[in-house]
Amino acid sequence: MTKLITSDIAVKAKEAAADLSAQPQARRRRQRAEARRSIAAILDAATGTLNANPGASVEDIAQAAGVSRQTVYAHFPSREALLDAVIERATAEVAAAFDAAELDDLPPAAALVRLLDVGWQVTARYLFVWHLPTVSAEQDASRHAPVLDRMLELIRRGQDTGELDATLPPGWLLTGSLALGRAAEQEVKSGRMTVGEATDAVHHSILRLLGVREQPGPE
Repeated sequence: MTKLITSDIAVKAKEAAADLSAQPQARRRRQRAEARRSIAAILDAATGTLNANPGASVEDIAQAAGVSRQTVYAHFPSREALLDAVIERATAEVAAAFDAAELDDLPPAAALVRLLDVGWQVTARYLFVWHLPTVSAEQDASRHAPVLDRMLELIRRGQDTGELDATLPPGWLLTGSLALGRAAEQEVKSGRMTVGEATDAVHHSILRLLGVREQPGPE
């Protein structure tokens, strides 16, 4: 009988210890979930606020997100870090949109047109990016990595099939495409073009640069 009682006490002690161990784990999971929700709310608010006013402050973004400025800084140590996080999110959305577009199943020229269309559709949700301070060529290339990697692949495939101009190296055509984007950005910042005009100009200019014959639109 004594052994049974001792055994029962030991089992209950282990169960109690397991409960105590599970409590901090559950609390940590809740905290992580709350942090993810907080970060998502801040990024959503930052996108909307910056689209309305590219010069918006952290205070403005915190107010739109319904959190304190201290909460924003708890996740993002500076305004620049917050901007980087928003751009990183946009980049991830562009990459996901490319995957969903099934570009590999299309002929190179058609895939290139769809890539540009899909890219513009996503970036249209982040119009404030057109008004950010100019970054270095290296930073610009890093921001556009998902687009540039896919474009380089499509350029090479199109040159192999004869659908795209093969008289110039793929890397040069890619660099020229990126330069067109940077030029359009400067036109927007100077006020000489709207975002819509710049987007349309870049689209058509890149296709011409690569030797893609665009189909005429409906009459």
